This record gives sequence, C-alpha cells and structure tokens, in this order.
Amino acid sequence: MRPSKPTPVRRGSGSGLFWDLLTFEHLMTNQVIHLIYWAGLGVIALIAFGFVGTAVGVAWREGQIMGILLAVGVLMGGFLVVGALVLLWRSFCELYVALFRLSDDLHAIRQATDAEYSARPVAPPPAPRAK
Repeated sequence: MRPSKPTPVRRGSGSGLFWDLLTFEHLMTNQVIHLIYWAGLGVIALIAFGFVGTAVGVAWREGQIMGILLAVGVLMGGFLVVGALVLLWRSFCELYVALFRLSDDLHAIRQATDAEYSARPVAPPPAPRAK
C-alpha cells in the first residue's frame, strides 16, 4: 500500500482549523484510526490475559492431570480465538482506512476535474441561421 500524501496544513488563524472541523473538509479519521486500532488491541490483550487466567484457574482448582489437560485445551483455544480477533480487528481497521483514503482520492479527482473545466474556455453559442 502506498503511503498517503500529507495534507497541507494551513498556518494562520485558529478559525481555519475550527472551520475545517465543522465542515468536514479535512477528515481526521486517518489519524484517529491508529488510536482506535491500538485501543482495540489493548482490549484483545485483556481477553488473552483472561484466557490465561482461566486456564491457570482451572488447572489450579482441579489439581489433577485432567484439570491440567483441560487447562491446556482452554489455553490453546483461547490463543486461537485471540489470533482470530487480532486478524479481524486489523482487517476492520484497514477497511476504514481504505474507505477514507478512497474518499480523499475522490475529493482530489473532483478538484482536478473542476480545475480542468474552469480553465477550459467556454465557446459562445452558435448564431442563429438566417432563412
């Protein structure tokens, strides 16, 4: 995936930034999605710690070989679930990044076509024919 082009930052009055936030001219989701991604990974890590704690609790409570085998099964199943969650969360976040980059590309295409049409001279309408 190609790196996105940085959007030019307008220097000057703070009202420009405020206006951009109100009008959705510049989307902040590309920057915010990284925070959301890491927060989601933190929640998934808590789920992984929960599986480890459950496995240790089962092994400790049973104290026999069946309890330890059950704990190993819970631990392996938990790691499979956590691995699937990490992949799903990553693909979900990448989907949002792709959608917002698509939006940025469409915005750039619209600006380019608007500039092309405004630069093109307008031909006057044809004169009516005399009969």
